[in-house]
Parts: sequence; structure tokens; C-alpha cells
Amino acid sequence: MTQRTERADALRNREAVLAAADALFASSSSPHSVSMDDIAAAAGVGKGTLFRRFGGRAGLIAAVIASRIEPLQQAVRNAQDATGSSPRQLVLDLLDAALLFKIENRNLMAAAEDAGLSSPYQAEHYSQWHNTLRTALDHVPGVHDADFTAHALLATIRADLVAHLIDDQKVTPEQLRSSLAAHIDNVLGPDSPPRGGHTSA
Repeated sequence: MTQRTERADALRNREAVLAAADALFASSSSPHSVSMDDIAAAAGVGKGTLFRRFGGRAGLIAAVIASRIEPLQQAVRNAQDATGSSPRQLVLDLLDAALLFKIENRNLMAAAEDAGLSSPYQAEHYSQWHNTLRTALDHVPGVHDADFTAHALLATIRADLVAHLIDDQKVTPEQLRSSLAAHIDNVLGPDSPPRGGHTSA
């Protein structure tokens, strides 16, 4: 019974810490200013608890991202399962879903990029995104290096860039989504006509 109570307390503490960190990053004007002390105080736990459970700021940020990313992963699955979409449209849908997540969580994601998590390119969520996008690009006509193209397209939605454009340049989310779609047009060219189709002279 005591062990069960301790596990329940530990789970509640973990959820409180993740919720507190999420709220602080969302409301802060600068993600870099959110400290472990701030998070511990907001969650009502000792700072040592954070380090024991998460190993440090980077580990805590990674845990918060993991708790928020399921809706994005579901959007990816939905895009992959959609019938009738061309490979190029799938690339656009995947990047648009990722951009929306970055917009909604830009302070949190900027903090993740800043913390490095060893390197932002080593983070699990980046690797998953890159692999998914590269696979889609493999089926887009005219793409000669899907691996590099996936990296290059993901660079256009870095959280620090998204935050700069929205918070500093006052670009609206819809304008940003439209600009991304136009950039994909520039990179990948127009969608290929259906097989057997023709153009009029």
C-alpha cells in the first residue's frame, strides 16, 4: 500500500511538473528565462526532485514535448493514411502540421533547441520528423536528394524562426502557413499531372 501511494504521489508530482513547465514556457516572453527554480516553485516540488526525475533542464523539456506531441503524431498518421493525396501534397500536409505545432508551442520548442538536447538534430522528435518527411520526398518526382531536402525544409520551421516571425515581425499564423506552402512550391515545383493526363496546346 505504501509503495502504491508513493507511485501515485510520484505520478502526480510528474504531472504537476510537466503542467507547470508547459504553462511557464507558454506564458514567458523569453523561454531562456524559465529556470528550474521557477518550474519547481510553480509545481510545488523541490528543485532536487526535478534533477532526480528528469536529469536536468534538457531532460525536463524533452518530457514536456513528449507530453504535448501526441496530437501532432496523430495528425501525421492521418496525413499518411489519407487516400488520394499526391506525395507532394503529403509533404505539404506534414510540414503544415509541424508548423502549427511549432506555432502553438514555439516557446517550448525554442527552449528545446536552445537546450540542445545534445543537439536539436539528435532529438527523437526531429529524427522522427526527418524520417517521415524523407520517406514522403522519396516519392516526389524531381527530388534528387530526399535526405538533404527533408533537412532543408525542416529548417524553415525552426522554432526560433517561427517565434521571431510571429512575435517580432508580427506575421500571422495564416500568413506563415501560406508562405511555407509557397516555399514548398518553389522547392518542389508544381504538382505532377495525373498519369495519362495531357496539357492543351
